[in-house]
Amino acid sequence: MRRGNAPAKVADIHAFAAALPHVTVYDAESATPVYQVGGKSFVFFRTPRPDAVDPDTGQRYHDVVVFWVADLAAKEALVRDPSTPFFTTPHFDGHPSVLLRLSRLAELTRAELAEVIEDAWLAQASARRGRLYLEGTEQITR
Repeated sequence: MRRGNAPAKVADIHAFAAALPHVTVYDAESATPVYQVGGKSFVFFRTPRPDAVDPDTGQRYHDVVVFWVADLAAKEALVRDPSTPFFTTPHFDGHPSVLLRLSRLAELTRAELAEVIEDAWLAQASARRGRLYLEGTEQITR
């Protein structure tokens, strides 16, 4: 799969997440699909919620996607770095995940997005699946 330095697109989220081993997609045809490995979500698209709103208008964001991260330190690194488009809300305090508005997705390259999705998968995959994948004995499916 070509990952390069081109700006990331929504289609890349779907392609990269679905290509990882043992992935199940729930509500694949909806606007809010959920990607899971071993029954655990690692990427999902959110419906508008009261915790993620435009600070100027108060309107709920309709374009939020959630990515799991390895731990709270990884989360903190992503949301504190002003060069990344990642954020969090009080609803996700203490939860190892970061949020991203799709309107800011192009701030990431395809390679950066692929890494975030792979890390999300590794955070939720079983230790055995993660080890096999990292050893290269379990390959992506596409």
